[in-house]
Amino acid sequence: MKIAILSPIAWRTPPEKYGPWEQVASNLTEGLVEKGYDVTLFATANSITKAKLEWASKLPYEVDKENDPKVMECLHISHLMEQAGRFDIIHNHFDFLPLTYSSLINVPMLTTIHGFSSPKIIPVYKKYNNSTSYVSISDSDRSEELDYLATIYHGLDPKEFTFRKEKEDYLLYFGRIHPHKGAHAAIEIARKAGLRLKIAGLIQEEAYFNSEIKPFIDNKNVEYLGNVGPEARDKLLGCAKALLHPIFFEEPFGLSVLEAMMCGTPVIAFKRGSMPELIREEISGFLPGNISEAVLAIKALDKIDPKTCRAYAVKKFSLETMTHAYLGAYETVIKNK
Repeated sequence: MKIAILSPIAWRTPPEKYGPWEQVASNLTEGLVEKGYDVTLFATANSITKAKLEWASKLPYEVDKENDPKVMECLHISHLMEQAGRFDIIHNHFDFLPLTYSSLINVPMLTTIHGFSSPKIIPVYKKYNNSTSYVSISDSDRSEELDYLATIYHGLDPKEFTFRKEKEDYLLYFGRIHPHKGAHAAIEIARKAGLRLKIAGLIQEEAYFNSEIKPFIDNKNVEYLGNVGPEARDKLLGCAKALLHPIFFEEPFGLSVLEAMMCGTPVIAFKRGSMPELIREEISGFLPGNISEAVLAIKALDKIDPKTCRAYAVKKFSLETMTHAYLGAYETVIKNK
């Protein structure tokens, strides 16, 4: 089986810091190569992979500000589609745009829908609903207007996350700095619990950061560490008393939730979106409905055994589990073409 993986090009694959879609594309690519499959990754030229690498853009468009992102995307996608006949299946991690090529090629395409940025993009998915195949990343992130082949949760390589049984006396917020992700709520939860809070992540909404986050940063009770890479992430997640994930939207998934649990660190997340699918109460974390309940959850953290937390994450969200599920999906799609 010859497999083409189409990764986004906003960031490197795998990302140096932020870039969840690129991270998932990378994890799957390396998992497939490890199993001996012939895989070609279509990503930026600076990407790192054991697969064959094809590229049309030297650098990600979030790094290369000189070029137009739409132009770079068109060149990137067409670079794969014009040689589609080389492959038995194309796995699209690039959202809806590659679907517009699907009726023009003879190779089956599987699209992982990483979330809907807007209801306005659903008509494209609807147009190709009967001719291509879709995978959802959580049961909660499904559109009633579409058909799905399967739900396949993201998977991580446990070896990349250090298990730490002993935790330090701080809470962690790790994610985009955006109102939907709730960094402001994390600050309030930590303050009411009487614990230090460390914040790490890409500032996506500068005005929100300046008004709701920055005034509380004193490098004593609240510390902002910037947009950190894998090494710092591993230590931050592993040493934290808990990861705070107080989201204010129906989040399709949450890689940082998995990453924390892989380190044996429990997650306290608002009960929205995919969180009930990812977190098992009192095994890997808690699912409060508001700030007051989150504070109570912090007081109950001693109920969670870090070893059990990691074991749960490894069993349900390992790279092996994800890779096996996608191989089954590939076989189904190719068979039904």
